[in-house]
Amino acid sequence: MPPSTPSEGRTILKLNQRTHALVEPILKASEDWNAEVTTTDSGTRLVDLGVNAGRGGLEAGRKLAEICLAGLGSVEFVPGEAPGTRTFVQVRTDHPALACIGSQYAGWQIKGENFFGMGSGPMRVKAGKEEVIQELKLTDDSPMAVGVLETSQMPDDAVCQKIASDCQVPPDQLCLLAARTASLAGHVQVVARSVETCLHKLHELHFDLAKIESGLGLAPLPPIASDDVVGIGRTNDAILYGASVTLWVRESTEKLREVAAKLPSNTSSMYGQPFEKILRDAKFDFYQIDPLLFSPAEVCLVSLEDGQSTMVGERNHEVLATSIGQG
Repeated sequence: MPPSTPSEGRTILKLNQRTHALVEPILKASEDWNAEVTTTDSGTRLVDLGVNAGRGGLEAGRKLAEICLAGLGSVEFVPGEAPGTRTFVQVRTDHPALACIGSQYAGWQIKGENFFGMGSGPMRVKAGKEEVIQELKLTDDSPMAVGVLETSQMPDDAVCQKIASDCQVPPDQLCLLAARTASLAGHVQVVARSVETCLHKLHELHFDLAKIESGLGLAPLPPIASDDVVGIGRTNDAILYGASVTLWVRESTEKLREVAAKLPSNTSSMYGQPFEKILRDAKFDFYQIDPLLFSPAEVCLVSLEDGQSTMVGERNHEVLATSIGQG
């Protein structure tokens, strides 16, 4: 974990400074990452990895996911078996609460004139706008900010200036990486959220995330969708119906069994349909979707107190075949 210092009950970090070092190779050799790097009038660096000119790719998506994790986790491609794919995205971290909820969680809705994007990455700690960041009592005194946008368009200078202002940094100290869902890099960075969705569900269940020592997750990488709505559906289905997550927790098996019973996605009343249909039925209003649906298909909780495992949930190949296809 990065060096931290308690101050009035808060933890001061340098997540953005740490993460900026991960972005430097892309800024210096954008062609190696199939990226296009531009600079706005006010000095913000924009990295297109799959919106307009940028094509991104597997390595761009893997790097994007690790940037979302603020460098506190690793992302890899491993073989697996699921409808329509033989490639899985594996993510692991020994700092799950900070990496996944403090940074990777796409909890910042960013809006501007003719712009909308979901913001993730360590810039969320700099801005401190979200309730979950305030609950975790995180702040960051890095002199720069780094963020990732899931969006179908690149932000203009006005949006960048607003983000910089929210992060309390000059615009020329802000770097934003972006990919649309219907891109290879976009698919990878969303599917790499298996551990994050599990932790967020635990947070919704009021479990103490500080007790979680390590996490490892696997989820199938779907074929790249033809448009963003289909992409949102497929990548969410990869988590809801195809992901398997293991967490190592400082808690007794007895207590872990209590929370585990509510943890996998099949405990939601909305479980069982492809996410694209759920989203369309909700008229694209995520607030009309059961928040307890957003969790992995399978979860294993390993007690570090008594050395036993609790396994719940199951992968659903039937729904995956409907969503992703048979190949």
